[in-house]
Amino acid sequence: MTKRPYSPGGVPRSTELASTILDKAERDVVFTLRIRGESLDLLSRHFLGFIERSLESNGVRYGDHPLLRLFIETHGRELTDFVVNGMALSHQMDLKAFERFGGDATHLLRADVWDSLRGYIESAELHFMSGLGGLNDILAEVDAHRPDAAGGADG
Repeated sequence: MTKRPYSPGGVPRSTELASTILDKAERDVVFTLRIRGESLDLLSRHFLGFIERSLESNGVRYGDHPLLRLFIETHGRELTDFVVNGMALSHQMDLKAFERFGGDATHLLRADVWDSLRGYIESAELHFMSGLGGLNDILAEVDAHRPDAAGGADG
């Protein structure tokens, strides 16, 4: 017979569960950094502009493909999500570390966050420029859709 994780009666399960989780908090509970609000909007607009400039430098403009805006917005969201999720995964603090914060320690954290954020943005841009599903795929799709291309829209 297996032991039941909670005693029947007396203390409500939600109370007992909350206590059990809090007992394990030093091991299992983490605080994560999350980018939101105006900062998330700035990050998203950065990537949209970055992609638009990258395409323009390769001779691609709106009107060259009917789905170009959708391509740009989709890739912009992917790059933004990469940075946001990377920051959340790389900046987790356990309960003890969070409780110890105070004074100048936040300045050290701010510098660490800045460095990580810059690194993730640069990684996302590099991946878009050189990786699968990025700039090269969009350029190939636009070229295939142009009327003067073999197999294009009119060919």
